[in-house]
Amino acid sequence: MDIAALRKSYEKAELSEDASHADPLRQFEQWLHEAIRAELPEPNAMTLATVGSDLRPSTRVVLIKGCDERGIVWYTNYDSRKGRELAGNPYAALQFHWVELERVVRIEGVVEKVSPEESDAYFASRPLDHRIGAWASPQSQVIDSRAVLVANAAKYAAQFLLNPPRPPHWGGYRLKPDAWEFWQGRKSRLHDRLRYRLDNGRWVRERLAP
Repeated sequence: MDIAALRKSYEKAELSEDASHADPLRQFEQWLHEAIRAELPEPNAMTLATVGSDLRPSTRVVLIKGCDERGIVWYTNYDSRKGRELAGNPYAALQFHWVELERVVRIEGVVEKVSPEESDAYFASRPLDHRIGAWASPQSQVIDSRAVLVANAAKYAAQFLLNPPRPPHWGGYRLKPDAWEFWQGRKSRLHDRLRYRLDNGRWVRERLAP
């Protein structure tokens, strides 16, 4: 297979200044809802990029769990690699890629933990096995085998029964955007790219060359 020869012509839609929202959050909500209505696989999946103290970037896929004027929310283990990197450098980037719609959204900004009350409420809404899993997995740490996870899950299931509390090392993050970019694939690689950046508290929308 010649990977370099793989190509696709993007022709599904367009993104113009006139048809887009002046507020990037509204534009994002429209595209997210369209991805959900199109029944795409995991339309809520986003790539999270962080940078460690060694200046090496790292990425992983997480799931968006909320968005409003305050920012984009997801939940994870605070002791994981991403948690440790965010503790040292709170700036991060998110990316949604809705392949079937030929769309990408990039979001950059500063990250902070959500309130304990928000984390408690979301944790309580999770399925029981997910709540047990938050206790069972020492995320990003080296373990001897999968048997460690199975044993931990059994231990905490017996300890907490049907009411595991939220672990102190687990909770939510919120990225407060200061830059958004919306990418719509177009024919002949002349893609549409609209960037929104904050200027004195106001969003400025501008077109970028593809």
